[in-house]
Amino acid sequence: MFRGSIVALVTPMFESGEIDYAGFESLLDWHAEQGTDGVVVLGTTGESPTVTGGESDELLRRAVRRLGGRLPVIAGTGTSSTATTIERTRRACEHGVDGVLIVTPYYNRPGQEGLVRHFSAAADASSVPVILYNVPSRTACDLLPPAVERLAQHPRIIGVKEATGQVARARDILERCGDDFLVLSGDDASCRELMLAGAQGVISVTANAAPRLMHELGEAALVGDAGRAALVDERLAALHRDLFVEANPIPVKWAVSRLGLIPPGIRLPLTPLDPRHHATVLAAMEHAGII
Repeated sequence: MFRGSIVALVTPMFESGEIDYAGFESLLDWHAEQGTDGVVVLGTTGESPTVTGGESDELLRRAVRRLGGRLPVIAGTGTSSTATTIERTRRACEHGVDGVLIVTPYYNRPGQEGLVRHFSAAADASSVPVILYNVPSRTACDLLPPAVERLAQHPRIIGVKEATGQVARARDILERCGDDFLVLSGDDASCRELMLAGAQGVISVTANAAPRLMHELGEAALVGDAGRAALVDERLAALHRDLFVEANPIPVKWAVSRLGLIPPGIRLPLTPLDPRHHATVLAAMEHAGII
């Protein structure tokens, strides 16, 4: 169910900061039409830290209803609190999502034993498959392969989004956990190499702006067509890089707004893309041929 190019979806907002729910549904339709293989709602790119509980419920209800089985819907439910993560996971399951993505607890920096217990408790509370999410550059917390191997024994923990960009680490996890355990790239710049090494897909920021190309990249890499994958990835390389000229999702929201798909809003403490970066992101979009 979870393979190929899965978009870490932005949350459309008006300049006031209010969520554009109609725009959100239109965005879901666009991704289905463009070939996106799955959708993560309320991940980091969806500004989950500043979306309220009631807004989260509404977004998930709309996503499940709108996609109607066309694409799998994965809810980001991780927080730095185990109790809150359990609560959000249960609520997401009630809305009918196909899976949950749970990030390592940020800021409080638990050790490996704490991480195993945290994820195990959240998985115990889930009625749908659980994907671990490791992104130490943002969380200051690194879920190491031996802990992933332990967690892979849980019947509802089916995989990991590995965002270190380290291909050797992905290979280590695959060797430890076996072919049935899902490894998804969380780093667009290295996702081609990771998929060619055995990962089953990518949860992508770039797919917000270039969904069809990311789908084509995934299709090529997953069948081992390294040449075709490299050609597609070359078109995307500048986007992979320049959508991070400021903290995600600032640049990608600007890019998707520039495509006319969403309003320009973003919530504090994030602010709109600095004008000095506009030309850089625009050039990356032009290189990819999406404008």
